[in-house]
Amino acid sequence: MASDAKTLLAVTCAGLLTVGVRSQEPAPPLYRLTIDARAPTRPFPHFWEQVFGSGRAALSLRESYRNDLRAMRAATAIRYVRFHAIFQDENGVYDMDSAGRAVYNWSYVDQIYDGLLHNGVRPFVELSFMPRKLAASLQPHPFWYAPLPSPPKDYGRWEELIYNLATHLVDRYGIAEVSEWYFEVWNEPNIDFWTGEPKQATYFELYDHAARAIKRASPRLRVGGPATAQAAWIDAMIAHCVQGNVPLDFVSTHVYGNDSAEDVFHSNENIPRSDMVARAVRKVYDEVKNSHRPEIPIYWSEYNASYKNEIDVTDAAFVGPWLANTIRLCDGLTSIMSYWTFSDVFEEQGVVKTPFYGGYGLIAEGGVPKASFEAFRMLHRLGERRLQPDLSDALVTKRMDGTLVIAVWNYAPPGEDGAARRVQISVNGLPGTARFHVEIVDPRHGSALAAWRAMGSPAFPTQRQYEQLRAAASATLKLNTSTFTLPAHGLALVEAGR
Repeated sequence: MASDAKTLLAVTCAGLLTVGVRSQEPAPPLYRLTIDARAPTRPFPHFWEQVFGSGRAALSLRESYRNDLRAMRAATAIRYVRFHAIFQDENGVYDMDSAGRAVYNWSYVDQIYDGLLHNGVRPFVELSFMPRKLAASLQPHPFWYAPLPSPPKDYGRWEELIYNLATHLVDRYGIAEVSEWYFEVWNEPNIDFWTGEPKQATYFELYDHAARAIKRASPRLRVGGPATAQAAWIDAMIAHCVQGNVPLDFVSTHVYGNDSAEDVFHSNENIPRSDMVARAVRKVYDEVKNSHRPEIPIYWSEYNASYKNEIDVTDAAFVGPWLANTIRLCDGLTSIMSYWTFSDVFEEQGVVKTPFYGGYGLIAEGGVPKASFEAFRMLHRLGERRLQPDLSDALVTKRMDGTLVIAVWNYAPPGEDGAARRVQISVNGLPGTARFHVEIVDPRHGSALAAWRAMGSPAFPTQRQYEQLRAAASATLKLNTSTFTLPAHGLALVEAGR
């Protein structure tokens, strides 16, 4: 008890916790975690932090977007950014002259990709949506910026658009650079982002022309798809490309934690949000392993805990335990998972009206990091090797210098007040006495959402309030101890070494 009181006193003096101890409250249940530092390890690639989604292509020209991107670069291992609508008419890519010949303009495309490269990341190129003068239908998608999910009037002209884009990029940046990029054909053609009928057959026609155009520009360029929603079409995509000898360097698809079992598995199960993404990842992994291309890379080019605007999900500390658990379950089943999105510089539902509205981004409007950003920043520090993979509420890793790095969490469904737990970590097999450093993000620490609500949830915070929100976001709880209390929705990153 004396140790607990000292810890609480230190936290209170730091101004991070203002509630007192109620001695009559029962102690939280104890969770003992025993680590064997000599246990066998296996590689643990950081597949969850290599690629991130973002708002549409044109938004990358904004300084607020690029500021958020630089914050991501400082906190994670981000290497690629994926966004929609590089062919949106606002980018001026495609026109026709008086004789009906295609006219290409790469001015904004160059500025968009230059901006990514200047900030140390590469494009994960999504080839979408249809330029107005090439679209068979001008009926827009409901997104605020009105993209056209239409097939082309002429698939030959679509192929030439892709070929000319690819050759321009190779000429501008060099084949050594562009061969490191990914080219993904379209976005979620199995739902309302594609109006070709029948959907699968017309998408395959779109893909075939695009993939052959990419390889015509250079066989070193990488192309894939189908970028479907709800983990769909992967087995059919592989079979189609094998049968037709169509280039396919990777398969890609999407899933969200609140997708339904009916949509993803065509079943009537009630799959909890904590398991949905991992279940879908296992499904696709098994489909690939049983296909004619069992070693083809699997890229989840979108995933998140929610595809809706749910404040108590994407804006809240909930994401920390959900993310850590998803990483635990998906390890070894995929090459890349791209979180949707890194920033709320985002306009699919229109201009942002308030900093916290359940936006997908890790960084809220005004450059305010969310608890999810802090979770990614902490999990970035996990080691390169994994041990004791059978644990259900922890990830145990080791760095090259021998330091053990453990993520431990207390998952509860979003918006629910779960029970706190007392975590006690012991390490066997380290020479000498282990020293512990703990960092915690939970609803009260490292989360700006509570601070915003305490302000009265202002739609348009003042500059002073934004400063306060950013300060609250950075105020994770830091301790030097092997025993600590983890509230519901809490994620702890523990470093143990000599």
